[in-house]
Amino acid sequence: MAGVLEGGPADLIGGEWVALSGRDIVSVNPARPAETLWAASANATHVEGAVAAARSAQRAWSHWPAERRFAVLRRYAEICRGRQAEIASLIADETGKVLWDAAGEASALAAKVDITLDESEHSGLRRVRGFEIPLSEARVGRTWFRPHGVMAVIAPYNFPAHLANGHIVPALAMGNTIVLKPSDKTPAVGQLLAEMLHAALAEGGAPVGVLNLVQGGAEVAQRLTTHPGVDGILFTGSWPVGRRILEANLDNPGRIVALEMGGNNPAIVMPDCDLRQAVVECARSCFVTTGQRCTCTRRVIVHRRVAEPFLAALCKVATNLVIGDPKAKHPVFMGPIISDAARQAVLGAQRAFAGAGGEVLVESSPVDSEGGGYFLSPGVMRVGRFTLAEEGDAGCDLEVFGPFARVSITDSLDDAIEQANATRFGLAASIFTKDAAGAERFLAEARAGCLNVNAGTAGASSKLPFGGLGHSGNHRPAGSFSLDYCAYPVAGMLESGDAAPVPQGMRVAEEWLS
Repeated sequence: MAGVLEGGPADLIGGEWVALSGRDIVSVNPARPAETLWAASANATHVEGAVAAARSAQRAWSHWPAERRFAVLRRYAEICRGRQAEIASLIADETGKVLWDAAGEASALAAKVDITLDESEHSGLRRVRGFEIPLSEARVGRTWFRPHGVMAVIAPYNFPAHLANGHIVPALAMGNTIVLKPSDKTPAVGQLLAEMLHAALAEGGAPVGVLNLVQGGAEVAQRLTTHPGVDGILFTGSWPVGRRILEANLDNPGRIVALEMGGNNPAIVMPDCDLRQAVVECARSCFVTTGQRCTCTRRVIVHRRVAEPFLAALCKVATNLVIGDPKAKHPVFMGPIISDAARQAVLGAQRAFAGAGGEVLVESSPVDSEGGGYFLSPGVMRVGRFTLAEEGDAGCDLEVFGPFARVSITDSLDDAIEQANATRFGLAASIFTKDAAGAERFLAEARAGCLNVNAGTAGASSKLPFGGLGHSGNHRPAGSFSLDYCAYPVAGMLESGDAAPVPQGMRVAEEWLS
């Protein structure tokens, strides 16, 4: 942490850094768990001050001309570009993400500003621009967009900078203020993000309290997402946590809740596919970021006519992936998983599926390392078919958040689409085929928010909407559509005439007005 963060563990409240002590939250390098990156105890009472500071600053910030707010965000983008190598290094250290992957995340911070402030034809900014239309000779209709107010951003550990940033930048652009709670697995990256944003805001003369940071775990998240002073909750994480947030806000229908959660994402491989393309993209999407992307391919449905060569190649690629230190000088594809608990969850799922009849083709197992890191090899399992069962079936609808893929064999596109849709999630899905009609049918019938043809499920363009259905999201897509949930439309009718018609049954005498 030394040399990257400006200070020790702290919360940011009303423009002031408040030091944290203790060791209830300890962030370690997953590749070398003896290496502590950040350690402190959360102070849940700081939520009150953070929300109050954000609310105090919100009116003034929202009244700034939009271009002045945009200038602050452009300055923040400059800071991110200037520190890109440092950001990537800390992401790699705290998440175990290999350096090339971490560098991609770091580069996305400034890019998000560019995409958010884009004025081109299909940009998000175009959709939140006010407009006027004539309603009569003396009356115009006007629509304008207002910020919600104070937004709580609850960030995940797998993309601790990019996904938090993806909420914060559009929210600030529209005039909201922020209380950020990073994952308790990646507090150092969260603090670095807050430091860079704070610097840009201070340099631009923004009101104190536009951005606030509170570190912590479940207690802090619960206080923040139920606080009466919060107007919106922007959450990225698991379905069980998202469900608790929804339940806690049943009596707050006016509070915007944008949920981006997990996925049990399928890939369909048809017999007319380009085999190399299918193998490379499926292997990448199954195991990239050690399987810790919500868009990772979890289920592969391969046609029987190409199953033998596809499975042989997929298993060969899986067993030859380079696993090692995220900062190794030689090329590395996969670093460690975030924690030993996460590793045990993958191994436990593998045992459960095998016990329910799954055939292990490539066994996922712990990988020894000099630093005792949380490494594990990728796993591939063949199952009978994918179903909506929640447990007790090798093909059941369970998201395994790690480098583990299950494969079923099908005899038709009909059955492949049926199996692909056998999930309560609905984030991403892909098909590999050269048949245009088959691809179009998949695009029409697959139930997911992100659909790809001859490209893997993992990875998305920030120039497009990003979100899912069912247990994957609540119709609040991020990406280029993130501005949409950061403001709400207001409709107004403005009358300039004096000839208000008197309706039937009403009498207005002129002498009554004198």
